[in-house]
Amino acid sequence: MNVNCIVLNEPGTVDMKQVGLTEPQEDEALIEVEAMGICGSDIGAFRGTNPLVTYPRILGHEVAGRILKINNNNPKNLAVGDRVIVDPYIWCGKCYPCKLGRTNCCENLRVIGVHIDGGMREKFVHPAHLLHKLPENMPLASTPLAEPLTIALHALHRTDTKIGEHVVIIGAGAIGFMAALVAIHYQATPILIDIVQERLDHAYKAGIEHIINPKTTDVIKRIGEITHGRMAEVVIEASGANSAVRATLDYVSFAGRIAFTGWPKQETSLPTNLITFKEIDIRGSRTSANEFNEAIELLSSGTVCADAIISKVITMEEIPAMIRELSDFPERHLKVNAVAHSR
Repeated sequence: MNVNCIVLNEPGTVDMKQVGLTEPQEDEALIEVEAMGICGSDIGAFRGTNPLVTYPRILGHEVAGRILKINNNNPKNLAVGDRVIVDPYIWCGKCYPCKLGRTNCCENLRVIGVHIDGGMREKFVHPAHLLHKLPENMPLASTPLAEPLTIALHALHRTDTKIGEHVVIIGAGAIGFMAALVAIHYQATPILIDIVQERLDHAYKAGIEHIINPKTTDVIKRIGEITHGRMAEVVIEASGANSAVRATLDYVSFAGRIAFTGWPKQETSLPTNLITFKEIDIRGSRTSANEFNEAIELLSSGTVCADAIISKVITMEEIPAMIRELSDFPERHLKVNAVAHSR
């Protein structure tokens, strides 16, 4: 049996093609894909700037659907017909990070849609232990958001964000925007920074009071005003810009914490004397680990409003054209999700 899928043949070439469908092994499930998200890393793969991607590659790591086949003895007691979100990070369970429970740092990590073929296809198989059940009342187009939301959550967890703290978030894309919304839920005060004013205006309308555009505002001065001179106890870098990585040290308070979530294309020189002087805790924040249940609850309860994040819903057939559009005009849409069938 063949199924339709979205394939990157090489950088700059994306098409819908048919591939054969494999049967699930004993520890796998067969998923009928219902909804998919287009991630910034998919655009990087299309442009050829993601060094982890090999070609040809079926895209897709933000994937939700229904179980068509699964072993009855699966570890999560899932059943045929259950709606699930896919955890795309396949870890080995044997290396040092895995034994610590930090499976996102697995030395042998494989990410679907990056190292191996992904879930932008009508049906595919995935390890059963990496599936998370979704509520039936969750709107279909919003279901893939659970995956990028886990990344936002992981950054907040890595920085141990506390009640009453100020959280500077650099980058008002989907992950940065969701991190700001969750910071409010955690009773912290987010300060969202971006050079795209339309994204900041959108965030403000969604309830994020403090927005800063470096093009028009002295960022350090404004953060100082908001924090009464302390600067931010937490800074999350979610843009991947080298200049933003460097700026985190100026935005953070003495004894503050920084999480690097974005992936810069080049190395960044940092003044280690300032890190020591302010005794800054700098923490990498790679993907996520054990955050799916919280993400699902935040979305299904409406605490994180999917409608505020998703700017367009398309069909699977429209994904290749949308990837090309997002590559040419990355600021046009905050988040695009696709449903498998015509709306």
